[in-house]
Amino acid sequence: MTQFSNIIRLSFRDYSHEWRMSGCFILALASVLAPMMILFGLKFGIVTTMIHELVENPANREIKPIGSGRYDDAWIEGMRQRDDVEFIIPRTRALAATIQLKSTSAKRIVSTELLATAPGDPLLGGATRQPRNYFQVVLSHAAAKKLNVNSGDEIDASLARQFQGKRERVHLPLEVIDVAAAGVISRNVAFVDLELLIASEQFKDGRAIEAFGWQGNTGGPEGRMYPSFRLYARSIYDVENLFSDLEKEGARVKANVAEISTVRSIDRNLSVIFWIIACVGAIGFAFSLGASLWANVDRKRKDLSVLRLVGFKGGRIVMFPVLQSCYTAVLGWLLAVLVYLAFEYLINVFLAPRINLDRVLCFLLIEHFLWALALTVVIAVSAAVLGGMRAARIQPSDGLRDL
Repeated sequence: MTQFSNIIRLSFRDYSHEWRMSGCFILALASVLAPMMILFGLKFGIVTTMIHELVENPANREIKPIGSGRYDDAWIEGMRQRDDVEFIIPRTRALAATIQLKSTSAKRIVSTELLATAPGDPLLGGATRQPRNYFQVVLSHAAAKKLNVNSGDEIDASLARQFQGKRERVHLPLEVIDVAAAGVISRNVAFVDLELLIASEQFKDGRAIEAFGWQGNTGGPEGRMYPSFRLYARSIYDVENLFSDLEKEGARVKANVAEISTVRSIDRNLSVIFWIIACVGAIGFAFSLGASLWANVDRKRKDLSVLRLVGFKGGRIVMFPVLQSCYTAVLGWLLAVLVYLAFEYLINVFLAPRINLDRVLCFLLIEHFLWALALTVVIAVSAAVLGGMRAARIQPSDGLRDL
């Protein structure tokens, strides 16, 4: 243990004594590591921002049916159980999913699209409440603005139909329990419970709705079939697989597959470029440091042989260049981080506005800095092993010859 602590102290004293040469090693490492960190910061910042924007917008994870199909409850439930599906809910016919809304604070009647919703709806991720019955609704920002209503207000909803030669209109009081964020959807939309959407379609088809006392024909098909659905993948990486599976089932669908594929291709290509440059830089630095340490051992052959003469074992002598390479790795990494942070600030504050970008172009996470430190230490120690093995072969007699 005494030899171990002594070798640490001696290696550090020698390293600090030859501060000019040590400084050159540190600058050499920082000159290799800092550009790689800046390059990776740009790659990570640009691609992460693009992916974040894709993920944040639920429309990029939506798979939309084209035309009309036939989907029963069993099919909907089967899709809901898939790990790559975040949310799915049936839709009725577009012509039947329309309702007229009126408030006491607005003069006009707003024709509004009905969308069924449920807990976990990506379009209502920021909503605090979800419709739980026939009489609750979450309005889109556009619809709420036209009706001049807020959460907690009551509005009048009406449905019209042509039944048995007469035009009928029914009214339904609805409580606005929340308003969706402005960026979620730009249309006039009322998010309601699925049962209200079904009741609206059945009423327009001339059927009786007992829950509201609406008259009409009784009976109907036993199995419920839906012409469409609203489906969102769990992540943008699941869209392509879901899209392919639905097409294999015969469903006609569309999704932002091309845009997502482009971003993923950019990520892959930039990663390949970065790792090629990183490997070339790492190999070059490893050979340079290894050669420098090898020459340093030869230069200090007399000093190291004296250490062997006073009783230091070969294994402890190996630690001499290895410890000094660790000092270089840590200090070089620290200098590279400081250089990177300075350039990160310049890029994000001065460059991004010049190219009309309002997002961060360059940034790294804490774990990226730690990974860079770990890899730098591993490479430096690996390079130092050559010098360490040469130092271990130095014999005590080598020092006696020069006394």
